[in-house]
Amino acid sequence: MLYDCRTTADRDRGIAAAVEAVKSGELVVMPTDTVYGVGADAFTPHAITALHHARSVTDFVPPPVLVGSRHTLDGLVYSLPKAARELADAFWPGALTLYVEHSPSLQWDLGETGGRIAVRMPLHPVALEVLRAVGPMAVTTANKVGSPAPATAEAARDQLEYAVRVYLEAGPAHDPAPSTIVDVSGEAPQVLRAGAIPIEKLRDVVPELLAPEA
Repeated sequence: MLYDCRTTADRDRGIAAAVEAVKSGELVVMPTDTVYGVGADAFTPHAITALHHARSVTDFVPPPVLVGSRHTLDGLVYSLPKAARELADAFWPGALTLYVEHSPSLQWDLGETGGRIAVRMPLHPVALEVLRAVGPMAVTTANKVGSPAPATAEAARDQLEYAVRVYLEAGPAHDPAPSTIVDVSGEAPQVLRAGAIPIEKLRDVVPELLAPEA
């Protein structure tokens, strides 16, 4: 089902349907502040497998985790570095992904994480409403591998079809630039991928931030 979240009634029905789907271990497509993402409950292993299969993934790279609250990050990590806290306070919600060392006690199976995961809080009201209702979700680009990233839920449905239970449409993505990824799991914070937030802005908050390796 595709729900047009630009209308109040459809938005309410769509978000309720998406929350029910995620809690049932099924997939949903929703808007973020970059491109549309397809997501599942981060703590339901069969849903993570379904996420990979929906995208025709053969190399099961652990998907990023989206959260609906800055405070959720504290519950996912063993110890949050000062730089991570400062960056999250400054740029969340927004197009900043933090690569952190996750708590070893978490009951999830995202794949071979090596003890580290990518976490982001997206700046989109629809995504935040779903995330706040269901908790952390594994979310990745709502496309088949090798196909273009979708700028609408309808474009995502053309690719993923019946593999996804609920599609939340909110119009074209405003900023298709990918998020900036910063690794805060090592001795010094380092940009892993340049993206929507320039490194100069990040260095206003964390001056010791290292540039991406050539």
